[in-house]
Amino acid sequence: MQTVLVIEDEAPIRNNLSRLLSAEGYDVIAAADGAGGIATARDRRPDLIVCDIRMPQVDGYKVLAALRDDPGTAAIPLIFLTASADRDERQRGLESGAHDYLTKPFRVQDLLEVVRKHLGGGTPEAR
Repeated sequence: MQTVLVIEDEAPIRNNLSRLLSAEGYDVIAAADGAGGIATARDRRPDLIVCDIRMPQVDGYKVLAALRDDPGTAAIPLIFLTASADRDERQRGLESGAHDYLTKPFRVQDLLEVVRKHLGGGTPEAR
C-alpha cells in the first residue's frame, strides 16, 4: 500500500484530505505543521507528500527545501496545496522543486488525478 503524508495546519482540511485519500486506498499519515511534516517524512519515508504552502513558522517552501537537502527524502514527490491562485506563486512553487501545485478549493477529481500521476497511476493496492 502506498503512503501519502499530508502536511496541513488547518485541521478540517487536513482531516478531509486524510479521509479522502484513505477512502481511495492510500495509507495516510498527517502532520499539523511544517516541522512535524519534515520529521514525519524523514521517519516514515512516504511515497508522496501533499503540503500546504502557507503555514506558520515552517512554511511549505522551507519543508520542500529541507526534504530536498536530505538524501533520504530528496526524491519523494511533493504536491503543493494552497489558497493562492497567483501565477507567480505557482511558478515559484514549481521552480522550487514541487512536482505539482493545486489551489484550494480543489476538485476531488483533480487531487486524485495528481496523486495518481505522481504515484505511477493505477490503484494504491496494486503498488
